[in-house]
Amino acid sequence: MATHEELSPGYRALRRGRVSQPNQIYLVTTVVHQRQLLFSDWYSASIAAPILAAAQTWCGAKLLSWVLMPDHWHGLLQLQQTTTLADLMRQAKGSSARQINRQLGRTGPVWMPGFHDRALRKEADVLHAARYIVANPVRAGLVNRVGDYPYWNAVWLSGG
Repeated sequence: MATHEELSPGYRALRRGRVSQPNQIYLVTTVVHQRQLLFSDWYSASIAAPILAAAQTWCGAKLLSWVLMPDHWHGLLQLQQTTTLADLMRQAKGSSARQINRQLGRTGPVWMPGFHDRALRKEADVLHAARYIVANPVRAGLVNRVGDYPYWNAVWLSGG
């Protein structure tokens, strides 16, 4: 049986040119398996959000900002010295999938293979990306105001 990587030239293109640099900030997006609206209900999202926000999920990086949408997750990650972006995402997606499945009483994949990333070069890019992340639920029509959506956070709000 062919793997997803063998079937999808788009998946291979996501990895082309990917370089992991310590202290670099990346805008990362990962998609729910088959774009299912897994986190569209309050119960599923309220279980997944704390798992995806937990520092132990992101060992090897600092999570600066994130949002959990019904069918995807965006995050701003500052990579540390100890890991590559690919390893970090593989570990975070695997551990979060196991915990989410266990707590929801389900089996099967949670995330699609691969992820999209973009290295942010300037402080202005980081601010723009953080605003993009937290405004995602408004753009998607889920809420009228950012503060009305419960499944996001940014370090600039908590001071850490």
